[in-house]
Amino acid sequence: MKKVFITLSLCLLLTTAKAQDKIDRKALVSRHNVNITKIDTLNSLSVGNGTFAFTVDATGLQTFPDYYQAGVPLGTQSEWGWDAVPNTENYKFEETLRDFDQNGRKVPYSVQQKTPEHAAKAVEYFRANAHRLQLGNLGFEFYKNDGTLAKPSDIKNIKQVLNVWTGEIESTFTFEGTPVKVWTASHQEKDVIGVKVASDLMKKGQLKIRLRIPFPTMKWGDNGNQWKSDFKYTSTLSNNGKNEAIVSHKMDSITYNIGLKWKGNAAIAQKEAHYYLLTPSKSNQFEFSCEFAPAHKGKLSIPDVAAVQSSSVAGWGKFWKSGAAVDFSQCTDERAFELERRVILSQYLTKLQCTGNEPPQETGLTYNSWYGKPHLEMHWWHGVHFPLWGRAGLLEKSLPWYNKVYDNAKKIAERQGFEGVRWQKMTDPDGNEAPSSIGALLIWQQPHFITYAELMYRKYKDKATLDLYKKRVFATADFMASFAYYDKEKKRYILGPGVIPAQERFKAVETFNPTYELAYWNWALNTALEWKKRLGEPEVAKWKDVIAQLSKLPVQENVYLATESATDSYTNPEYKTDHPSVFGTYGMLPETTLLDKKIMKNTFDLIWKTWSWEDTWGWDFPMTAMTAARLGMRDKAVDALFMKVQTNTYLANGHNYQEDRLPIYLPGNGGLLTTVAMMCAGWDGTTEKNPGFPKDGKWNVRWEGLEKMF
Repeated sequence: MKKVFITLSLCLLLTTAKAQDKIDRKALVSRHNVNITKIDTLNSLSVGNGTFAFTVDATGLQTFPDYYQAGVPLGTQSEWGWDAVPNTENYKFEETLRDFDQNGRKVPYSVQQKTPEHAAKAVEYFRANAHRLQLGNLGFEFYKNDGTLAKPSDIKNIKQVLNVWTGEIESTFTFEGTPVKVWTASHQEKDVIGVKVASDLMKKGQLKIRLRIPFPTMKWGDNGNQWKSDFKYTSTLSNNGKNEAIVSHKMDSITYNIGLKWKGNAAIAQKEAHYYLLTPSKSNQFEFSCEFAPAHKGKLSIPDVAAVQSSSVAGWGKFWKSGAAVDFSQCTDERAFELERRVILSQYLTKLQCTGNEPPQETGLTYNSWYGKPHLEMHWWHGVHFPLWGRAGLLEKSLPWYNKVYDNAKKIAERQGFEGVRWQKMTDPDGNEAPSSIGALLIWQQPHFITYAELMYRKYKDKATLDLYKKRVFATADFMASFAYYDKEKKRYILGPGVIPAQERFKAVETFNPTYELAYWNWALNTALEWKKRLGEPEVAKWKDVIAQLSKLPVQENVYLATESATDSYTNPEYKTDHPSVFGTYGMLPETTLLDKKIMKNTFDLIWKTWSWEDTWGWDFPMTAMTAARLGMRDKAVDALFMKVQTNTYLANGHNYQEDRLPIYLPGNGGLLTTVAMMCAGWDGTTEKNPGFPKDGKWNVRWEGLEKMF
């Protein structure tokens, strides 16, 4: 009997200890709910589902889009919402091509140019088309007692809370002394928002819901508030049954529907072209849902608000309970709580903005940058963290897209005289190439697909995964091997000239052998060979030859140069700005056969002390922290994440702020998550827990579910 009691006691103790080790995920996430107490144009809040996002101001809807355009714009975007205007001037893509001398031959690249005039206009046409749309502005119209419309300053006593665990926003405020309460959320399977409103203003006729469809700007950015244009678009209002209405919006290459469904007494009417008002009456309670969908999907079946709420709560709950969690509550370093906040909100934002079926743009689904187009070199920063956080499926969703655009990538390689596929840089849903004097000559996005495929293999470890991705992996390797030029005099393969490194400060015609790209070529080709071995297929002799004779990483005075061609890498002030991409050599990448860690340590110390950190981007700080962690410089890893530089700012809503034109920058959020995963779970070869955090007793970081990096 005594023996049984002891056994039961031990089981109870073990069970209790296990329960204590389990992170209370709801408490962890909920302590970082976002609280807004004033009109703050930089702290707009979003709801969404990964393929659709709806961003609101302090009223809980998109009431003041013109005012908020100076901060984080009030956007409504989806991954299907693209338009292209007709090519009435008969622009030819060939007009954007210019030959570059590349190791004795002419290689055509699609670049920006100012002359001749028709070619310059062709460049702008293909950069701007297709462009991502702002689908519609849905806000309140508040009428003062004197009949005039409210201004932002008329909204008082603001208390707005984003419940990060459920994806719900509750906004309370007063207008002319009358309280207003608004609830907002997004469906997780459909592009639908739900809204509940409680206020006596509706009985008084002082509150209406406005639906206004903006025109696309056709410019680099689109904040969703261009109300006038020469475009001859049409919007048509029709009934869709009791308490439902549809606005059908016809453009150039797309027609889409906006469906409204409400509960309670209300009437909808057109005020102007592309401008509608839904007017509640007879009650101080009103709720409605609004769906956005392409017309080819057929008749809308709009979920009601209860369905939206149920979907949001369930969908976000499933997300937070899946994958990994990191808890900093037992850390005593004064920066720990802020790091935890950034980590939680970065998970929310990247799940909401970056988990569609295509690579996202750098500003996600909030507003356009670069015409709304994704940049494939940034897909690494948007998506690599998902597998490390035990959510490989969220990156996996976008990988079939590379099969969709494969033929276009193959045509680029063929046009330039290379083998395999040359993955696009700035592109669109169909994989069309956008002319760019920098983007066309970048190469660091080329090995990315091998990174993604390897992450998927590490997840599944089966032949089905190898078979699924091998065509794209091997075609990527074919391009990389053919791009490397064999210099018979020096008896080695070189990358370039005719290349721009990840640090975009070097002239393509002069630049060769960037350090990070050399290391990436080595790692990716070796990985492709490993895939051949796993599949039992013959090795590719060309890949092996390039690996064996690839140029060594360029060294001068015991530090790695940015590129072999830039012997003034650390004396030319211009070359100490932008991304310190040499850190990618041993940060984003594991140790390769090309690397000397002592030289990398010297390089790190020099860059840390002398770089112009005020002229960098949001993902540079996580990348620096990755390198510091791999080098065992744990204090520097944390210091890098908290460097006091504008582009390393994280707003109250969690967004990584860069500058006025880029108030949000999701590669910074994704990079932070990748880095924290590495600092906690480590990388291949590490055996200790939390290898990236200082061992000073202040960083007792608890985590579960993370995976190691390469």
